[in-house]
Amino acid sequence: MSEVVHQRHRLGILTVAREVDQVEFSYLRDTLDLTAGNLSRHLAVLEESGLVAIEKGYAGRRPRTWVRITPRGRTALDEELRLLRRLLDGGAPA
Repeated sequence: MSEVVHQRHRLGILTVAREVDQVEFSYLRDTLDLTAGNLSRHLAVLEESGLVAIEKGYAGRRPRTWVRITPRGRTALDEELRLLRRLLDGGAPA
């Protein structure tokens, strides 16, 4: 699972999503400075791994896509952050 989370943009997606109940696609796109196509691909990988859930709907008449981190995603993110902290503290990754 670490290979999925470790990628910089996926780590960013999970980190942003963890801070809120759900995050809108356009916010992630703009915050992470990704194209819609790149973000879609990263989200597909995360969704296939069970790390995020994607919900499509409408805000008024405008279509929207919301992303929510799953419990499995929280666990994977916590593990990745633990490994990164260990590296920063001068220890070897486990």
